[in-house]
Amino acid sequence: MPRLNVSPNSKPTCSPLWLFCVLLGLLSRHTHARVVLAVPKQLSLSPNMSTQQLSISWLGGAATTFDLMILRTELNETVFYDTVSATMNPVSGRHQWTWTSVEPLQCTSLSIQIRSRDGNATSKWSTTQIHPGNDLPSYEKFQMYPEEDIVPVGANATYCCILPENKLFGDIYYGNTVMNATRLSRRSYAVTIFHQKPSQRSGTNIFCRDNLKSDLTGSVVFVGYPPLLSDFVCETHDLNSAVCHWNDKRDTSLYGKRGTVYSLNKRNCTFDRLWEKHKQCTSAQWEGTWTLVAVNRLGQYSLTDSAEISHRVHPVAPINLSSVASAWNATVSWNWIYSSYSSLDLVCEVDLTSQWSKTNYTFSGVGLMSVVLLDLHPDEKYVVHVRCGAQQNFWKWGNWSKPFSFKTKTFAPDVPNVWIWMNRDKTGQIIWKPLTQRQSHGQITGFEVTLCNSEENCQNTENVSADTFAVPINFTQVANLSSDSKATATVIARNAAGLSQPASVAIPLHLTDAEPLAVSRIVYSNRGFPLFWQNNANATCGYVVEWHDASCVRDCPVEWIKVAAGITNALIESVNLQPGVRYNLSLYSCSSELLQRWQGYLQELVPSSSVPHLLASQQDSDILLTWGEIPLIRRRGFLLGYNIYSTNGSQLTLLANLSDQGSRNYIVKGLSEGSYKFTVKAYTSAGEDTGATASITLEPSSDWMILEILASLGITALFLVVVTFICYKKRKWVKTAFYPDIPEPKLPGDWPRTQGPLDVKPSPNSMVHIVEKPEWGSSKEVLVVIPEEDEDEDGQAMGDEPADTDDLASLRYYNQAVDERPIRPRFPDSSASSTSSLDSGRTDVTYTGIQTSGSSFLFQLNAQGSSEGNKHQADMSDSSEDGGGGYKPQMQPSAPSEDMGLASSAQPFLEPQAASMWGYKPQCSWNLDSPEEADEGASLAPSLGSPTSVASTQFLLTDGEECAEEKRLLSSSAATWFTNLLSSAKP
Repeated sequence: MPRLNVSPNSKPTCSPLWLFCVLLGLLSRHTHARVVLAVPKQLSLSPNMSTQQLSISWLGGAATTFDLMILRTELNETVFYDTVSATMNPVSGRHQWTWTSVEPLQCTSLSIQIRSRDGNATSKWSTTQIHPGNDLPSYEKFQMYPEEDIVPVGANATYCCILPENKLFGDIYYGNTVMNATRLSRRSYAVTIFHQKPSQRSGTNIFCRDNLKSDLTGSVVFVGYPPLLSDFVCETHDLNSAVCHWNDKRDTSLYGKRGTVYSLNKRNCTFDRLWEKHKQCTSAQWEGTWTLVAVNRLGQYSLTDSAEISHRVHPVAPINLSSVASAWNATVSWNWIYSSYSSLDLVCEVDLTSQWSKTNYTFSGVGLMSVVLLDLHPDEKYVVHVRCGAQQNFWKWGNWSKPFSFKTKTFAPDVPNVWIWMNRDKTGQIIWKPLTQRQSHGQITGFEVTLCNSEENCQNTENVSADTFAVPINFTQVANLSSDSKATATVIARNAAGLSQPASVAIPLHLTDAEPLAVSRIVYSNRGFPLFWQNNANATCGYVVEWHDASCVRDCPVEWIKVAAGITNALIESVNLQPGVRYNLSLYSCSSELLQRWQGYLQELVPSSSVPHLLASQQDSDILLTWGEIPLIRRRGFLLGYNIYSTNGSQLTLLANLSDQGSRNYIVKGLSEGSYKFTVKAYTSAGEDTGATASITLEPSSDWMILEILASLGITALFLVVVTFICYKKRKWVKTAFYPDIPEPKLPGDWPRTQGPLDVKPSPNSMVHIVEKPEWGSSKEVLVVIPEEDEDEDGQAMGDEPADTDDLASLRYYNQAVDERPIRPRFPDSSASSTSSLDSGRTDVTYTGIQTSGSSFLFQLNAQGSSEGNKHQADMSDSSEDGGGGYKPQMQPSAPSEDMGLASSAQPFLEPQAASMWGYKPQCSWNLDSPEEADEGASLAPSLGSPTSVASTQFLLTDGEECAEEKRLLSSSAATWFTNLLSSAKP
């Protein structure tokens, strides 16, 4: 509707023209609003079940856009609603639009409505047109759609299941997988498969079951690819027709009636093996340009090629090969299946193979059909292949012919390779290497060995078998053949074709005992033993290098090579070389003169055995270790030395390293006594062997033992001499300290010797106390009997125990000062005890109750201590120098007492007799002090006043006969010098 433009500067006017315009505009607008769009009519539906497309057409007036609505009829669910543009057929005046359904069109009924649209204005909806599905009650079968489907890899596809009436839905399987289903109608259910993978050759099954799993239905889905081709090319074999080749770049996974169909220039191609990737199609005539089209249910692919026929010649394989062979060459011929090759310029390749080699020959020519093969070997089998190509505008080699074999003829053998081995006992062998198949030129039937002198006078020809390669020889016997010490050995090989040329080797007839050549060590490299030497003017015919196992010494298996004159190096390699084996390598001139020697190992290893005969022996305070030499065959490398270890359990302590492999002993020094264990290990550059162990116990040396004994004896003798000397010089002190004089009783009067104290150790069973009463005079002393029971070991009184009258009452006297003590009587008439006293010049002894050897004496003490007994004083003098008897204890049995007398009428005390007891024999030097005293005591006993010995009741002075006997015994007792020393006379 036209608009009214009003300018802001204009002024409104109420003219009739303006009002007319307004009224006209309102009328025009009202008229437009009342225009009604035509409703589409005569809807027509045309389904395509294979593509799941529904073509819709209708009559709709002048509108170009339409609203289209599609619903599932039974559930009234909207499937599609959109505004579409449809083109009108000018002839029929109908509009048409195609809709592609996600579900197969058979799954459920669809209701379609259309209305016209012009901007926001729309017409009414058309009459509903229904596309009937297979879920109508009239279809009572169990159905699955689509029944067979072909989809590309990775696509999504929907499948539906329609159940029969009165059946309930169970589940839908895709292969072995249960899918989630969507209900489309009362009887129809659908599932959607996303991103499908290539199926098997038979496809993938999809099936539906009811809830009772009693019935099912299904379909097959084929998932694959559209065709994809590569390497399309056409060529000719017969110079007339064409053969085109191509490759399937990928497998479509579709086979049979669903497989790919090929056409070449719109002519179908047939194949025997569709699954093969490489395919070809022929054309009867060369067309120059070819188009290949490949089609399957998922798509198509095409390729194009063009060329001239002369540029695409691919000859076929030759046929009917044949040969004509001699010993050293052969002619090979063949045929072609196409006669057109006779004018074709060809280039052919001949591949020749034998047991030992493979050779390729190239020949060319027009219509080539035969070739000559040179440089063959006699008595050898060959296999030949032939292929050809166009020499002009070469395209590619043709196919190989089938293999063809032939054999050359035999020929005389090659010259044998001869050498000589010499033992040290002037014997040896003529040896030669076996001829190889190429060297023998036929089966070897034997060898002829001949010895010749310098004048070519040959004799002693020996025929040996074909498997013999050595003949023993005695150089002493061969020397008789030649006067100039020159001889040769000749070896000739023989086969069916004839004899070989003779091979000769010089025989050294005079083996000298000159100094052997120095042996050099050589190291194996990556390929072999590299040898170098100085050129020798005498080696005009060349050199020979031989090598063998160094442990072999007689008739050894030897390998050798011959080196031409002027060459001064060689690389020795052999498959027979073994690690851990020492090899001797020797260089000879062609006249068998030894020039140089080497030794080496392919690979050094640790010794295979330990050092033998390891012994440990003692040498004074050292230990000597000795061992034997490891055999050469067990060394497995150059010995660099020995390691000596001290073994403590499993721990090894290195004592020494002997880098001189020739030294096989070692002295271990500075060891103390004990057990030791030693281990000796030999080593090479590869390491140590397992080691040998020896044990030894280190004992004191016998020489040192003898020296120690002699030293001990000498020290002992010296000590005795020193002690004797000291004792002699100090004899007075020794006598006083170890053998003091026995103290003697002191008698008043002049005596020739100085009086000494009597020092006697108290007896444990008797005591004599010298007591001094204050009321007595100093010259009066009394000897009181103290019973044994009154004192213990320490001289203490024991108490008032009953006295045993059967015991012997013994007297004891002490050389000590007299001390008056109260005397406790044992019985009412017992004597009181006293203490002995020592005066500076004498000892006073009081004798009471003293018995002789023949009788007992009784004595009585005053109960008040005032009564006096008989007392006698006697001085004991030392023995005189003229043999006078001193105080010498003698053992003598005491005579039993026959009767006893009482000294007074008071209470008696009986002194028991010492019967059956040993006592002291009396001394011979005792005399009465004076005649008066003797007279006074005569009434008592002849020996009254004599001192008694310790533990004895006998008088110390006896008869003269006993004194004489005592003197005789004393004179005979001085037997040794040491006794005389200790008992030397007093001064």
